[in-house]
Amino acid sequence: MKSQMKKLSILLLSFIYFTVSSQQPKAMSSSEILLGMKKLNVVGNALYLAAHPDDENTNFIAYLSKERLVRTGYMALTRGDGGQNLVGSEQSEYVGLLRTHELLGARSIDGGEQYFSRANDYGFTKTTEEAIDTWGRNEILSDIVWRIRKFQPDVIINRFPPDNRAGHGHHSASAVLSKEAFAMAGDSTKFPEQLKFVKPWHAKRLVWNSYTPGFQNNSPEGSFVKVQIGDFNPLLGKSYTEISAEARSMHKSQGFGSAKTRNQRVDYALHVLGEAAKDDIFDGIDLTWKRVKKGEFIENAIKQMIENYSAINPSKSTKKLLEIYDLISKLEPSVYTIQKQSEIKQLLAACAGLWFETNAVDFSAAPTDKIKMTTTVVNRSDVAIKLISLKLNGLAKDSAVNTSLLNNQQFTAIFEVNIDKNQPISQPYWLAETWRKGLYTVNDLELRGLPMKPATLTSTFLFEIEGTPVNFTVPIQYKYVEPSDGEIYKYFEIRPEVMANIEEEVYAFNEQKPKNIFVTLKAGKANISGKIKLIAESGWSISPAEIDFKLKDKNQEQKLVFTVNPPVNVSETTLKVSMTTINGEFNRGLKTISYKHVPELNLFPVSEAKLIRMDLKKKGNNIGYVSGAGDKVPAALAQIGYNVTMLDYNAMSQDLSKFDAIVIGVRAYNTEEWLRFAQEKLMNYVKEGGNMVVQYQTSNFLGGMKIDNIGPFPFGIGRNRVTIEEADVKFLLPEHPTLNKPNKITKTDFNGWIQERGLYFADKWDGNYETIFSMNDPNETIQEGNTLYTKFGKGNYIFTGLAFFRQLPAGVPGAYRLFTNFLSVGK
Repeated sequence: MKSQMKKLSILLLSFIYFTVSSQQPKAMSSSEILLGMKKLNVVGNALYLAAHPDDENTNFIAYLSKERLVRTGYMALTRGDGGQNLVGSEQSEYVGLLRTHELLGARSIDGGEQYFSRANDYGFTKTTEEAIDTWGRNEILSDIVWRIRKFQPDVIINRFPPDNRAGHGHHSASAVLSKEAFAMAGDSTKFPEQLKFVKPWHAKRLVWNSYTPGFQNNSPEGSFVKVQIGDFNPLLGKSYTEISAEARSMHKSQGFGSAKTRNQRVDYALHVLGEAAKDDIFDGIDLTWKRVKKGEFIENAIKQMIENYSAINPSKSTKKLLEIYDLISKLEPSVYTIQKQSEIKQLLAACAGLWFETNAVDFSAAPTDKIKMTTTVVNRSDVAIKLISLKLNGLAKDSAVNTSLLNNQQFTAIFEVNIDKNQPISQPYWLAETWRKGLYTVNDLELRGLPMKPATLTSTFLFEIEGTPVNFTVPIQYKYVEPSDGEIYKYFEIRPEVMANIEEEVYAFNEQKPKNIFVTLKAGKANISGKIKLIAESGWSISPAEIDFKLKDKNQEQKLVFTVNPPVNVSETTLKVSMTTINGEFNRGLKTISYKHVPELNLFPVSEAKLIRMDLKKKGNNIGYVSGAGDKVPAALAQIGYNVTMLDYNAMSQDLSKFDAIVIGVRAYNTEEWLRFAQEKLMNYVKEGGNMVVQYQTSNFLGGMKIDNIGPFPFGIGRNRVTIEEADVKFLLPEHPTLNKPNKITKTDFNGWIQERGLYFADKWDGNYETIFSMNDPNETIQEGNTLYTKFGKGNYIFTGLAFFRQLPAGVPGAYRLFTNFLSVGK
């Protein structure tokens, strides 16, 4: 018996929450426990695959996970890095990190698991070929094959078709690559380096979760099966459509809050590859324990447990769960046995009301720090449980405890531990190395595709449950109480001992005048002192050469100022930070992403800024600005000497004539309802001699803005865009004042643009408007509605879909020059 117990203890795998590890562990109700027990008797996997966060059909995922009870994964090839952010100012890799956690939140609701590839979302793409070429066909195929081999899905479900019906080059590329990977995963000659860790895998079939225009679920042509995904689950008290809406509403940065529906919904699984299904998506697939060698005894044992389950006292099932675990541990290890062992461990803790965690007394520490940790354990049942030992992995040795846990009697232990001097700082693993457009650098194969790197600082609890040793391992976290929100969990972070943030991302010099560069130091630990300097290429003069600093308290900040003198000639360089202490050199800052629907996210990018010396002239000085979604343009305008006043509805009561121009930020008409009430006054401002520049908005004819016209004369906004940032630009009116005063605009001003030329262009317009530029993506219709100009009364009105909201914060000189001309027209 002792040898069996020892074997069981060794084979029990670590229990790590796969959802957002810095959120409070999710408790299970007795009905959810019963559903989990039923899931134990379903042995099968399904993988849903698409391109971005929000592409997934959360209804289908909830149906697979909570109705069919198969292990369900969603693989988004990208993290949505190129998208926009309706709740804040994050862009690029930072919005990708935010959306990663929105996806994790969605999966915690619909029951799926989240995976990715190394592809990064570099913006809207119109062709499959461009997407695959930019990402790298071989690299992304390797990632999909790796996930298929590791997850071993019986069925793979694509969200998109491999053609123009997908509506986005990334969408269609996901389907094309999925089809190729479907065959490759079972071929041992493809990506053989993976076979050290996984085996070739042949999924039974690949289907398309088809849709018709407008995502209407009409019956498709071809071989398909119907999937009823709107059923009501009495154990959860919700239908899958309700669960789906809750999950989809986690995509808050994209404004995808969804209404709950409560009726049957039919989806279609259209056959693509493999063996076609006749009546059911899992036709011909044995989803029972019979598919596991010698596993037929498991099924009966689980059925007996379910028959004897007590909803009012789930703890009665713990002995049977341990028995089932012991039976599984004797089988040959496989993707199924490992997963079911993990599920049983969650059920064991839930049935016994067993709560255990280790929390740091602070949310961060630096290498060589000492920090206190508090471990809390409570058994809320009459199950015989003894805490044998606990260990803080990577921090302390095993601590023998040998304490019986009586019903609802809390056990607490406090440790003071040292953080190793070589402990790496906490960083999203895919951002740890430099990357190229389209592909993140991830050299560790085992990390590829994971939403986040598994916690390196964890605590392991060895319990004896009803005489059987059981191990659980969970991440060390930080927990605190916020009076308006209650108990909140955060990631426990390892920070650099000192960090420095440069105040702006870009410093634009349009005159031969120096600028003050403010740098904020932050201590990652107490009693830090050293020197800091800023480094740039020769020609850029920085003073002082270095500054001494001393920070007594952890998290203390100190603001320093350097002066930068630009060169005489047009020039561009990177300004870098270097800090030196007795422990070495440091060069990282601190970036915080904080929203209530995701855990607080802190990361430590290399601290640097862009310096630009431009040939730029401007007219006027005072700008009124209505902020748009995630708007960084006001700060960019301030960099070139404008006095920017942010406008809201109350500000509309003032005299607007003091502004040389008024700018409307991207999508402000969509997000700021008060603008429609201020429209008449804004048009009067223009009529009386003002300049108004409106950046891109979305479809006013769809009612999103609740306003008939956002200009002095009618125009409509379509969905046309130019995604190739190098696309040729033709000047339709070379003598137009917007192209000549105060800066002479040439084609070189369109060099170095990022991500796209522009989006949501006007698709129809009144004859009073002039079009200034034409441009188009390869083999597409020429677009002239990117910028509209008109005189109105004494003033000037410009609507532009050009992506200034990306170019100005990125420091693109030509974009500054052109936008300045828009603001200066008529001056």
